[in-house]
Amino acid sequence: MSLLGYTIEKLEEMLHKKHISAEELVQMSIDRIDEVEDEIKAFITLDKEGALEQAKELDEQGIPKDAPFAALPIGIKDNLVTKNMRTTAASQFLKNFNEPLYDATAVKRLKDAKAINLGKLNMDEFAMGSTTENSSYHITRNPWNTDYAPGGSSGGSAAAVASGEVLFSLGSDTGGSIRQPASFSGVVGMKPTYGLVSRYGLIALAPSLEQVGVMTQTVEDSARVLEVIAGHDKLDMTSSRNEVPAYTDALTKEIQDLKIAVPQEYLSEGVDPEVKESIEYALQMYELLGATWEVVSMPHSEYAAATYYIIASAEASSSLARYDSIRYGKRAEGATNLEELYNLSRSEGFGDEVKRRIIAGTFALSSGNNEAIFQKAQKVRTLIKQEFESVFEHYDVIMGPTTPTPAYKIGTVIEDPVKMYMNDLLTVPINLAGLPAISLPCGYTEEEGLPLGLQIIGKPFSESTLFRVAHAYEQATNHHKKRPDLGGEEA
Repeated sequence: MSLLGYTIEKLEEMLHKKHISAEELVQMSIDRIDEVEDEIKAFITLDKEGALEQAKELDEQGIPKDAPFAALPIGIKDNLVTKNMRTTAASQFLKNFNEPLYDATAVKRLKDAKAINLGKLNMDEFAMGSTTENSSYHITRNPWNTDYAPGGSSGGSAAAVASGEVLFSLGSDTGGSIRQPASFSGVVGMKPTYGLVSRYGLIALAPSLEQVGVMTQTVEDSARVLEVIAGHDKLDMTSSRNEVPAYTDALTKEIQDLKIAVPQEYLSEGVDPEVKESIEYALQMYELLGATWEVVSMPHSEYAAATYYIIASAEASSSLARYDSIRYGKRAEGATNLEELYNLSRSEGFGDEVKRRIIAGTFALSSGNNEAIFQKAQKVRTLIKQEFESVFEHYDVIMGPTTPTPAYKIGTVIEDPVKMYMNDLLTVPINLAGLPAISLPCGYTEEEGLPLGLQIIGKPFSESTLFRVAHAYEQATNHHKKRPDLGGEEA
């Protein structure tokens, strides 16, 4: 039996009415992991015994009514530091980081809510990649068709939810790393406004772009989780002081008079016909629900991918400079001097994609290139942000595909980095502008039955609006009720 079809509200009710115990619920998650994990490989580190011990303690003490996620089985992306649980960022450089001394703030808030973590989820190394094939441990596979990638970098987080191994998971989104795998794997992925969720304890890739977010089966569950993990954190200097509203109060299905902007660039050349068709059907549904939409132009979108990869690589070059093999991490053998130790350790510890981005970022920041490349990219970033602001003066949300194509077969883009980077074309502008965006299922391909995602983009700190708009569409359709055929029983 899997966790597919269950919601936070349903399980909360079952637990309080004693229709299921915490131990039985966690065992359900473990049984599903035992059933499908060899095929999916969503986890890097599992803690079945620890999870069952926590569940038994909850049963003995009684399920607390003030703990919103008591006994709910979850998973954590492996770049969020988790106390006493190995945290590797899917890199060999951190393969021996076995007992961190603290929890990332988002992880701690889930623990305080009494959620039970089953383990750390696979990802592209240091969150660099869009397929989870860049993990130095193993490839995670798409639950809808295991020949296909689940997306990345939060591929393990998406696959674990899509396959029913856990109820929800945490991921991180630097340029689409929550929304793209959510689209590929048929789940709901929320990338909050920059600063809404603390980044304390998130292993840094590009600090000005990345944000912790959540993957769930439903929009309502996404709203519930964000209510818990969002909010100011004194340990994160970029953390917003905005008050966190009750996002679930926004789930009214009322979207009459909603004004939707659809950038023509988001449905232009390069967008798969089935993806485009699914978005057109979604827009027709919104019309039936009382919304209106218009095509707009956002011409700076053309430069978003190049701008993103310059800035992200430059920040990655700086962030990963701390991995010197002296203070922690992998240390190569046979080095005869300090420089050789650095070179050997970083060469052996980092994978090809990480090295590629470090080199690109270092080049962009180097003397003579900083002004011509990095600073120019920052100016284009400002133009992209201003373009969003201009559109939001007249519209409530922006809509389009989450990705230009459905999931791709494993092995088809890993050797073509440019093709892989361009698949982020529709997600990276949101990170450059620091905006919130949500991806939810809006259809499936005809031949392979692969999920397709609708992306809804909002103004800064307009998560309540995004949840309301996404929930209205979700409740008017059945896309979120479809399940991958992995065997086992459903709720």
